[in-house]
Amino acid sequence: MKQITSKIQPSDFSSHLFWDVDSEKVDLQQSKKWLVERVLEYGNLNDWKRLKTIYGQDEIKKVVVTIRSMDEVTLSFLCAVFDLERTNFRCFTNKQSAQNFWKS
Repeated sequence: MKQITSKIQPSDFSSHLFWDVDSEKVDLQQSKKWLVERVLEYGNLNDWKRLKTIYGQDEIKKVVVTIRSMDEVTLSFLCAVFDLERTNFRCFTNKQSAQNFWKS
């Protein structure tokens, strides 16, 4: 596991990412998956760049392929960034295997 050596703090990210937590109490190493998901869902390009500075592309890649749910635009973005197929992502394989009982 890569140790964080960056000087970036949680307060450097967009404040709306921390609507339900105190950003000063967020440990960037322990909250890695949570922060990656938040940035992908609600962050902006500057937040994405900060993530890459903190964790690096390889570490982010390890996290994103394990996320359970993700919108189509984010999934397409990550496929392009990491040169992966949709089938490499847990969110895609879960969606494919989930039955939809409400469709006729």
